[in-house]
Amino acid sequence: MTARLIPVVVHFDELDSLGMLHNSRYPLLVERAWMELWHGPGALVDREPRLAADISGVVVKELRMTYEAPVTRHGRYAVELWIEQIGTTSLTYGFRFCAADGDLTHAHGTRTVIRLDPGTLRPAPWSERLVSAGQELMR
Repeated sequence: MTARLIPVVVHFDELDSLGMLHNSRYPLLVERAWMELWHGPGALVDREPRLAADISGVVVKELRMTYEAPVTRHGRYAVELWIEQIGTTSLTYGFRFCAADGDLTHAHGTRTVIRLDPGTLRPAPWSERLVSAGQELMR
């Protein structure tokens, strides 16, 4: 498996005065999809509960996003997610914000996170179990 399509919902109050999804909402919806991928029903954390600690203590290092087509109505959409690279303390995942059926791409990009040690707030290595679980999402 390389990528997963995670359903998301755009609510009417997320549209701006022009009737388009505000640009600041895309990263939020992508992050919610990312968390659903790991923590949702039947997700990776359900199969390996110790992954919850691995994936929760992260900070964003970089977010890159390109907007292709505006979202002009509320309703059901999807975010396609995959992992591009797992480093010692970093992880870069790719995403595509798209129509619910995966057809039309509205935005795409990458997000890099760094795992932190909760006691020192310094970069900390990923566990073997996270690296192993992440392999099924590698593109």
